[in-house]
Amino acid sequence: METTLGSYRVDRRQISFIKFILEAYDNVAVLSTVDSNLGLVQVCMAPGCEDLVDGILKGLSAKIEIVPTDRGATNGKGTLTNL
Repeated sequence: METTLGSYRVDRRQISFIKFILEAYDNVAVLSTVDSNLGLVQVCMAPGCEDLVDGILKGLSAKIEIVPTDRGATNGKGTLTNL
């Protein structure tokens, strides 16, 4: 089984909070910042935990901007690509 990656655009002021919440669920997911200026993050989910992580992020999205993206990559100029 392999981990599942999800890319999201979030309120950049809330990246640390979202990371803290995900880390509170031991061995479920790890959040990495792709571009802090644009609020792009990547979530690496443990096998079988995708539904739990989706639920956590949906719950948080009631108060915090969390938008799934296709890739979350930038072109080096701060412009989103492949969203």
